[in-house]
Amino acid sequence: MWGPQVEADGRTLFRLWAPDRTAVTLEIDGGETLAMTGAGGWFTVHAAAPAGTRYRFRLDADLAVPDPASRLQAGGVHGWSVVVPPLVRSADEWRGRPWEEAVIQEVHVGALGGFTGVADALPAMAELGITAVELMPIGAFAGTRNWGYDGVLPFAPAEAYGSPQELRALVERAHDFGMMILLDVVYNHFGPDGNYLGAYAGGFFHARDTPWGGAVAVDRPEVAAYFRENALMWIADYGFDGLRFDAVHAIDNPMFLDALAADIRAAVPERPVHLILENEENDADRLTGGKYDAQWNDDFHNVLHVLLTGESEGYYAAFSEDSTAKLARCLGEGFIYQGEGMAHQEGRPRGKPSGHLPPTAFVSFLQNHDQVGNRALGERLTTLVVPERLRAATALLLLSPQIPLLFMGDETGSRTPFFFFTDFHDELADIVREGRRKEFAHFAAFASEDARAKIPDPNAKATLENSRPVPGEDAENWRGLYRDLLALRHTEIVPRLRGSTAQGARVLGHGAVEAAWTLGDGTVLTVALNLGDAAVDVRDAAPWYSLGAPGAPASFAAWLEPNA
Repeated sequence: MWGPQVEADGRTLFRLWAPDRTAVTLEIDGGETLAMTGAGGWFTVHAAAPAGTRYRFRLDADLAVPDPASRLQAGGVHGWSVVVPPLVRSADEWRGRPWEEAVIQEVHVGALGGFTGVADALPAMAELGITAVELMPIGAFAGTRNWGYDGVLPFAPAEAYGSPQELRALVERAHDFGMMILLDVVYNHFGPDGNYLGAYAGGFFHARDTPWGGAVAVDRPEVAAYFRENALMWIADYGFDGLRFDAVHAIDNPMFLDALAADIRAAVPERPVHLILENEENDADRLTGGKYDAQWNDDFHNVLHVLLTGESEGYYAAFSEDSTAKLARCLGEGFIYQGEGMAHQEGRPRGKPSGHLPPTAFVSFLQNHDQVGNRALGERLTTLVVPERLRAATALLLLSPQIPLLFMGDETGSRTPFFFFTDFHDELADIVREGRRKEFAHFAAFASEDARAKIPDPNAKATLENSRPVPGEDAENWRGLYRDLLALRHTEIVPRLRGSTAQGARVLGHGAVEAAWTLGDGTVLTVALNLGDAAVDVRDAAPWYSLGAPGAPASFAAWLEPNA
C-alpha cells in the first residue's frame, strides 16, 4: 500500500516505493530522522507520528521529497506532507442514486471559492434540478490556481481549496440535498512542477510521452496499485459517488481500465458507484459488461457547436462536412466516429460501433471546461450564438435520453469567459504562456503576434479572477428554462430511462433532425430540432413540449407517446 498508515497506538507506518535508491530517510519536522528499511524496492519505517505530524523523505543531502501518496500538504507540493487522521463520517443513510437520474453540473472548485464555496452553491443547484455535481480535479498542484490537470500529488486535496475535513463535509452536504458528487481524476500523466517520482522510481513511467508529460507505466503492479488506491480513497474514505477518468486514451491500456473498474465495484458493493470515461478513441467495448457507466461524448458537442456557430477550424473540421447527418448519427447511435478516419488527424480511424449501447452510456454537453477554456479567449456559447438557437439546443440536451452535463454558469446565461489558468513561475511560466499562444497560431483570428498577445497569460492572477462565472443579464429567464426542462426530465423521462433503446434518426433539412427512442416502459420519445434557416415539415400531432413553432428555425419539439 502507498501512503502513511496511522495505527491504533498513535504510531504511523511510512512507506515509499523507491526502487532506484539504495537508502531513504524519514524526516519528521522538528523531530527525529529515521533510516528506512528497504526490501523489493519499498522502504518502510514505524515512527511516533500522530495525526498532524509533518514529514518528508530524504533521498540524499540535496534532495528531500514529499510523500507521493500524501493525504495533505503544508507549504505546497514542494513542502511537507502531513499525517491525516481517519476521516470521520456521519451516520447518514445515503445509498446513492441510479445512473439514469444523473443531471451533472461540472464546476471548478477554485472558481467557486473552494470546498466551502461549492457547498454554498449546492442549494441553488438542487433547486434547479441538478442531481450530480462534478468537481474538476482537486489533487495538489503547484501554486494556488490551476485547472487541476497539472496535479502532482493526487491523494492530497489542494491546499488552496480547503482541508480534507472540508472536502468530506462538502460530500456530505451534497448528499443532504439528495445530490451525487463526482470527481474528475487524472491517471494518465503528472504535471511539470513538483513531480519527484522520476528521482527515485523511474519505472513509474514509460519512455513514451503523452501530450502533457511522461506516460505512466500502469502495467507495473506498483503503479497500478497507486491509482487503484487513489480511486478507492475518494470513493470509500470521502464518500464520492463516482469518478470521471480524464483522457484514458493516453493511458493506452484497456486491461488496466477494466481491472480498475472491477476493483472499485468490488470494494464498494453496498451503493452504486458511477464510473465515466473521457476517451478520444470512442472505445465502445469499455462501456459494456458493467465496466464503465458512460463516456463523455465529445461528438455531441462538436457537431452541435459547428451547427450553432459555423466554426470549422481545428478539430471542428472533422464535423463540418455533412454536419446535419452527423448530428442524426450521434442521436441515433451515440458516437459519430465509429471507425472512420478523422479529417484533422490525417485520416486516422477513430471509434468502434456504438449503436447497440443504451443512450445513458453517453454523457452529452453543449459546453464543458475543455470546450470553453481551450478556446483562446474562453468564450461561452452565450456570446457566440443568438439566444433562440441556444435555447433550442439546450432543450435537446435536457430532454434527450443521454445523460446531460452542464458547465457552471450555463444555467444563468453567464457571459463570463472561462480561461485556461495556472500558477507557474520563472522559466516554466514563460514556456506555458508562449506555448499557449503558439497553440492558436494556425487559427486565422490569431495569425499575427499582436492578436496572440491578447490571449490572457495563464499565470496572471486576473486570469482566474476573470473566470469566475457571473450571471448574465437574463439569468432568471435561463434559470426558468433549465428549471422547467429538468422538471419535465425528472417527471416524465428519468423514470422510463432504464432499458431505453434508440429507434434511429433522420435528416429533415439543413440543420434539422428528428430522432426517436423507445423508453423502458415502451413509451416512444421523439424529438425534432431545427437549427437551420428554413422551416421543415414535422409530424402533425401536438407536441408534448416545444420551443418555438415545431419545424420553424431555432425550434425544438418533443412527442412522448405510447408505443403503437
